[in-house]
Formats: sequence, C-alpha cells, structure tokens
Amino acid sequence: MAQNEKGKIETQQDVSQLLKVRHEKLEELRQSGKDPFLITKYDVTHHTTDITDHFEEMEGKEVVLAGRMMFKRVMGKASFCNIQDLKGRIQAYVARDLIGEDSYKDFKKYDVGDILGIRGSVFKTKTGEISIHANEVILLSKSLQILPEKFHGLTDTDTRYRQRYVDLIMNMDVRDTFVKRSKVIRSIRRYLDDQGFMEVETPMLVSNAGGAAARPFETHFNALNEDVKLRISLELYLKRLIVGGLERVYEIGRVFRNEGVDTRHNPEFTLMELYQAYTDYHGMMDLTENLYRHVAKEVTGSEIISYGEHALDFSKPFERITMVDAVKKYANVDFDAIQDTQAAKKIADEHHIEYEDRHEKGDILSLFFEHYVEEHLIQPTFVMDHPIEISPLTKKKPDREGYVERFEFFINGWEMANAYTELNDPIDQRKRFEAQEALLAAGDEEANSLDEDFLNALNIGMPPTGGIGFGIDRMVMIMTDSQAIRDVLLFPTMKSLDK
Repeated sequence: MAQNEKGKIETQQDVSQLLKVRHEKLEELRQSGKDPFLITKYDVTHHTTDITDHFEEMEGKEVVLAGRMMFKRVMGKASFCNIQDLKGRIQAYVARDLIGEDSYKDFKKYDVGDILGIRGSVFKTKTGEISIHANEVILLSKSLQILPEKFHGLTDTDTRYRQRYVDLIMNMDVRDTFVKRSKVIRSIRRYLDDQGFMEVETPMLVSNAGGAAARPFETHFNALNEDVKLRISLELYLKRLIVGGLERVYEIGRVFRNEGVDTRHNPEFTLMELYQAYTDYHGMMDLTENLYRHVAKEVTGSEIISYGEHALDFSKPFERITMVDAVKKYANVDFDAIQDTQAAKKIADEHHIEYEDRHEKGDILSLFFEHYVEEHLIQPTFVMDHPIEISPLTKKKPDREGYVERFEFFINGWEMANAYTELNDPIDQRKRFEAQEALLAAGDEEANSLDEDFLNALNIGMPPTGGIGFGIDRMVMIMTDSQAIRDVLLFPTMKSLDK
C-alpha cells in the first residue's frame, strides 16, 4: 500500500474514533439527565463586542453570553476557553471553586465546537486580556462533528462554498462580508424610502420571462397544467405599477438566468430595479450617483474605497460618456463616420471582432465597446446613448436616429447597472417585440417574446418614466473587496457532488 494511502486511512480511522467519542459523551450526558438538546432557551444579555469595546464601563459587571467554544485549555482546578458569538470572540476563565465540582467535571469533557452559555463577571487578566470570570457554564448544544484544524481554518474554496455554515464559524472575515451585505441592502432601502419610493413584490413564476436578454429556467405548474418560467428581470411588472399610478416603486429580489457560472455570474442573483414616473435616464444617473455615494459612506465609512489595487472614488461627479465617444476614445473607431451595417462589418473584420450574420451596425458598435472599452472603466462611469438594436425596451433619442436614452453604469470594468428612459409608446413597443420574436424564431434563446398584457398596460397609458436595474451582488463585491460573486452569496450554485 502506498504511504499516502496508508496515511489517509489512518486519518479517517482517527476521525471516526473522535466522532465516536463525541457520541459517547452525548449518551453519557443523556444518561445523567443533562441532555443539551432538551434546553429550549438561554437569556443572553450581551455580545462579545459589548464587553470588549466598552470595558471601562463593563468591568466588574455580570454578563450572560452564549456562543461556540473555539478553544479550551484545561489546567487542573482552572481552565480557559474562547467563546465566539455573532460579534467576535472573548476569553472565559473557568474555575472549579466558582462553578462547582460537578460542573467543572462536565466542562473538562466539552469539545471545541460545543455551544456554551456562560454567566460571569467582566475582568482583565494579568496579561491584559479582557475576559469573563465564569460562575456558570451550561452546555446548550453538543457538536457531533469536528471543526477544521484551528491553525489553518477552512481554506478550500469548494468546501467553503458548500459548507458555508463552517466557513462562517472558521473565517471571521467571511462573516464580516455578509454582515456588510446586509448593511448594503438596508442602506439602499433607507435611501430609496427617504426619496419617496415604495417597495413592492412581483411574481417569480411567470408565463412570459421578459425584460432582459437572457435564457430563462422553465418548469411546470401542476395545479394549472401549464409550463411557466422563473423571472429573468423585474421590469415588466414594475412598469405595470407605474401605469397603475404608483409613481415611485422598487423591488429587491432574486432573478434566475440559465447561464454559465464565473467570478461575476451566478444563475440566481439579487437584482434591484426601480422605476420613477416623470423623469428620464438623466434622473436615473443622478439617483445612482447619490445612492452609491450614500451606501459607500454608510457601509465602509468613506466615499473612497479600496478594491484590489484601485481606490474607487465616489466623492467626485461620475464620468458621463456616450458609447460612440467611448469607442472612439479607446478603439480609435468613429461609428458616426460609419454609414451602414456593411461598413460596420468591414471595420469589424479589420479589427478581428467576431460577429453573427444577423448583427447590424448597432450590434457591432456594442461588440467594439465590449472588446476595447469595458476594461478601462475603473472609476464610476456612465456609458450613455446605446444603439437601438440592443435596447428593445428603451425610448429613442429624439435628436439622434438609431440610438436610445439608455446608460450602463461601470465600476472596475464591470457593468453595475442598466438604465433607460422607458419606452411608453405601445405602437413602437409592439414593433420591437415583434422584431425580438423574429430573433427568437431564428434561434436567439435570449430574445424577448411578445407580452400582450404588458402592451395592454402601455395602451392604458404610462407616463414618462426612468428605470434602472442594479446588480446587488456586484455592488456588495465592490463594497467588501471581494473578488468573486460566490464570496458574497451565502449559498452559491454548485454542481452536486454525486454528479
């Protein structure tokens, strides 16, 4: 037998024995009438940081904490352990003479990973460490599994994503990321609520998944014997509410797109869309700029934040540039001087830009932008005035044929938001839906299909409206200096281990 195989078998045997011992300890507790799983509540008065951050006022006071034991050192008649709760870790000094001989005997058998309740007084050790002098230690839950090795923690990314519960225990920086994620969403809600927006909820199961260029997931609704789709955006229902007279609405929710997985994409992700009557895409730019500035300040404490090697500055006015000017700046190609699709394809051939036969001039402009421009847009930038071919739900620019009032918002070379002056002409919208239907029939699985009920809503009459969609996950990545979307999703999509 190979040496490494032998070592692996020995390790498995060691782990099996340790797990067996934990189960035996639980059985012993049950036999003695101390089953921890029968405990239903424990009245906690403080978290760790309530004590460590305010020691001067807490010294000598009695506190009650609960958390997971992450370390234990037994030294005869007195021992030390570290307890970890939501906010952090704190040391507890456990002496036999104070908690009693039976309780101390039980404590010595507790394992790292067990959840304990500790009552005691706040003090500082001779080495200056803020601690709890325990007068009561109670086992609240027995851990029957072994945590990762304490010095190296949980570092394997695949295991971290699959067992996020262990990741959160072992890696405090991961816990901090998700605390900040919650702060980001709360901050967005506070800002929009203060601006007079109303939070709403719209269907996830839809008969027509529109509002974005994406392939939907499909399922079957047994009760109605109908095929339905998971929504790919929030747009079309929110616009119906604008028609209904709810002038400022937003929704934060999951959407689902049947696409690949990479550092910036997950098939289910959190989207925030908002719609405001009587404004346009310039109003959406102003709102975006103010919102990002507000969230950065609330969540990170500064309007200038670090992401990787960059210092992203939200304090200054964000750059605003048209797509044509951006391509001219970074690719040195002037699409205003290109007369038609044939000429655009010729330029694309010269620059080795791949395109499809169905692509028109506006599609090729977008391909040039993706190839030459996106990577340069590190600081917050609005890229305005997109070609009509890639914007089926957007109002045309009245003074510029072939272009629409749309922008995408970029940070760190990533698209962070997509916004329009919304198309409210039902006749024009029908024509664009029909063009999308033709693309769908030709094999474009990401094209929109015609939505008669939405068209009926537009026929009722929708006021001039600005709308925008924000990728919440990418926003959290920026605010927490996270390099992959899976690092900001508690439970990212993973391939099953048995596949």
